[in-house]
Amino acid sequence: MKNILVTGGYGFIGSHFCHLLNEKNLNIFVLDSLTYAANVENLNGVNHKFFQCSIGNKEFVSHILRENDIDAVVNFAAESHVDNSISNPDIFIQTNIVETHKLLQVCLKFQETKSNFRFLHVSTDEVFGDLSLEDPKFTENTPYKPSSPYSASKAGSDHLVHAYIRTFGLNGVITNCSNNYGAMQNKEKLIPKIISRCLNEQSLTIYGTGQNIRDWIHVQDHCTGIFLALTKGTRGESYCFGGNCELSVADVIHTICRVMNRLKPRNSGLYEDLIIKIEDRKGHDFRYAIDDSKAQTQLGFARKNQTFEENIEEIIMREFLVDEK
Repeated sequence: MKNILVTGGYGFIGSHFCHLLNEKNLNIFVLDSLTYAANVENLNGVNHKFFQCSIGNKEFVSHILRENDIDAVVNFAAESHVDNSISNPDIFIQTNIVETHKLLQVCLKFQETKSNFRFLHVSTDEVFGDLSLEDPKFTENTPYKPSSPYSASKAGSDHLVHAYIRTFGLNGVITNCSNNYGAMQNKEKLIPKIISRCLNEQSLTIYGTGQNIRDWIHVQDHCTGIFLALTKGTRGESYCFGGNCELSVADVIHTICRVMNRLKPRNSGLYEDLIIKIEDRKGHDFRYAIDDSKAQTQLGFARKNQTFEENIEEIIMREFLVDEK
């Protein structure tokens, strides 16, 4: 496997995956429609060939696969912000379901000419719904029960991939991950948004009680898992990747405040003083948590990053306090 097409490669997770492929001296081809979530600077220093189009452009994607003798497609392309999906579901249905289906059609056709071709679809733990404090963690066998238009659209795309694997013989694999964090994340996401608001002395808003729990995986650990699933995963299987790091939203915000108090103290008071609580999000899932023992056992997956607080400090120093090092 030498020539890899990464869709959504200028996005947060996709770009980290491209950096990993670059370290392995693989040939990287990036397809991205350059929506607001993309950042071409994310691939600075990565040797790659870029194509600007959507995954739903069947003719152009087919041309890319043929002309570059692509061995595998890793599909990160998706709309992914829950709040945006609540206010405007249409684009989520279009991109995550309709255009993913078109991509699958093209890949299946291409596979007829290349028997060792592989398709990997990157999904989310949100397709499983949510958990109570007493519930066991999500596994690959957890029934789908999405809550938001975002998670419903990702569940739909997962089901399409499964259908193409079983009915049409696509050589495909699916991965489902918990909440990613790390460098180069879009500023609309919780962690970079809270850091930015701290630096700008703006209010730090928490939905409801702030006790909603998420499992946080460092993006580099996640990308390691994706590569293992791509190269070692069994056709038709799904693999879950988590961070073994369950924290409430309030915990995350207080951790950021604690690190900011140490690295860049306010002139008056603490960053925690900026926290306010607002009306809860519609359909707000309570808890996500992933059991990735299958990936550990079958793929050799292992998390290698530091503690959550150490990683938060590194993100703040690398991306927000660069001039103060």
